Amino acid sequence: MITRIHRLALRLSLAYIIESDSGVVLVDAGIKGEEQKILRRITEVSKGDLRLIYITHAHLDHYGSAAALKRITGAPIAIHQLDEEAMALGETRLGSARNFGRVLAPLLPVVHPLIGPEPAKADLIVEDGDFLGDYGLDARVLFTPGHTNGSCCLIVDERLAFVGDLVTNTGKPHLQRAFAQDWPSLATSFNKLRAMKPDWLYPGHGPKPMRGVELENL
Repeated sequence: MITRIHRLALRLSLAYIIESDSGVVLVDAGIKGEEQKILRRITEVSKGDLRLIYITHAHLDHYGSAAALKRITGAPIAIHQLDEEAMALGETRLGSARNFGRVLAPLLPVVHPLIGPEPAKADLIVEDGDFLGDYGLDARVLFTPGHTNGSCCLIVDERLAFVGDLVTNTGKPHLQRAFAQDWPSLATSFNKLRAMKPDWLYPGHGPKPMRGVELENL
């Protein structure tokens, strides 16, 4: 049973602490060097152990501290097989850029040596539809490629969607429009998410969660 969801604002992205009777699952892990902030917040909100680090996609602002958290807590790291290699190599594969992504893309070679993620080896390779009950959650993996080839949402209790960078509400809520390894797949992934009819969405960037009904307006 889910008790609470805690939003954690990190330097470049958001992470989410999902607290249940069986412990804690962390969704995404910020950039390198944020493990102590994440652990302090887990300690503040829960007495349970960290049971799983679920990475929505292999970009530097989403898995940067995963390896350090694994060393400290022993919690396994989960990611889709198509993003496993990039995470293991400490890479961020942007694909092609559009809109304001064209401004940001040239900065990656500059910032990556400074804040690039520590390489992290996955312990759990997830596929579409995988059930994560062994980690204390009524949760399933929803494969939503496009932004990266292995991007995945996490659907909890059939009503809460942790969507990574597929959808964001920085400014007006919108589908990913800056970077994609496969632009055509984004629309397919969005429709797949919308078909789940979630009550709430928890994006990797933005000031607050989104109501599921907002999907109909994107």
